[in-house]
Amino acid sequence: MHIALITDAWLPQVNGVVRSLQTTIKHLEGRGHKVTPITPLDFKTIPCPTYPEIRLAIFCKSRVWALLDNMQPDCIHIATEGPIGFAARSYCLKRGLPFTTAFHTRFPEYVAARSPIPESWGYKFMNWFHRPSQAVMVPSQSMIDCLTENGFTNAALWSRGVDLSKFNATKSAEPAIYKTLKRPIAICTGRVAVEKNLEAFLSMAFDGSKVIVGDGPARAELEAKYPDVTFTGKLSDEDMVAHLQNADIFTFPSKSETFGNVVTEALACGLPVAAFDVTGPKDILGRAKDVSKVGALAKNGSSNALALATKEALKTADRAACRAHAETFSWESVTDQFVSHLAPITDQDIADMKQAS
Repeated sequence: MHIALITDAWLPQVNGVVRSLQTTIKHLEGRGHKVTPITPLDFKTIPCPTYPEIRLAIFCKSRVWALLDNMQPDCIHIATEGPIGFAARSYCLKRGLPFTTAFHTRFPEYVAARSPIPESWGYKFMNWFHRPSQAVMVPSQSMIDCLTENGFTNAALWSRGVDLSKFNATKSAEPAIYKTLKRPIAICTGRVAVEKNLEAFLSMAFDGSKVIVGDGPARAELEAKYPDVTFTGKLSDEDMVAHLQNADIFTFPSKSETFGNVVTEALACGLPVAAFDVTGPKDILGRAKDVSKVGALAKNGSSNALALATKEALKTADRAACRAHAETFSWESVTDQFVSHLAPITDQDIADMKQAS
């Protein structure tokens, strides 16, 4: 099967969406499928106004249409709601071709955190974008529930796996910075941005040290505001894994995830997780036979509750149990889900398209 994968999120971005797409492509190709990504690398781009690390394609519609016409794929999957995704959506609707989409990112919450636009408006827009899709692939059941509450009728589960060879529990050499830090060490990895609610972690009471691994638009402000916290900036995968393996607890304050890849990555490194009881973390930790062995969920949405969950997880969690739980998140089963939701373009679809043109 030849799959056209349309995405506005791609290298050199480093985030959960890009990692998920790259891993999915790897597993699809391992099964003999051909995957052709259409990404910002194919177009002229400009920096996103509020997030310059993200490049947005400009004047891309005609080229997206030409690429798809020449490609003649068996399936079209639109992974993002950006300019390239819009162009591919309009192509499919104009040509009368079926397609699937994915809901990777909670943009309504992100926009609401940065502007006066209500979340409800954002969900109405997202529903409009995804409504013609044969299936909106969503990474967690609680996110499906959220979309259903917001009027979606075509959400389907496409979970996430974790790279168990890259993220492993065999401890690497302790990072040099750790030798100077007071134990226990609480770590959080990912994008340093306002929507990640990092101040709930940075401001919480904790008798130990806090480490933030990653970069983003809020880093300079937060680093100045919390001088006692170690900000490493962006690290190589190898160094990030070493930081996870040698920390004592992964404290995850985000309330705006659809899944939370960094949570399963931490667990795979044998690191217990403390998080809020929200979409993503509750889906991941909630699958465990005994949540107390892999981490703890905060009782409410406050920084104090997150501090208590961190303290609880440090007492009750077992690193071997964390690793064992991570091993239940298989990319093979996740890829099965993805393939099952695809909408193949039939000979009749092609005939109808040619007749219409």
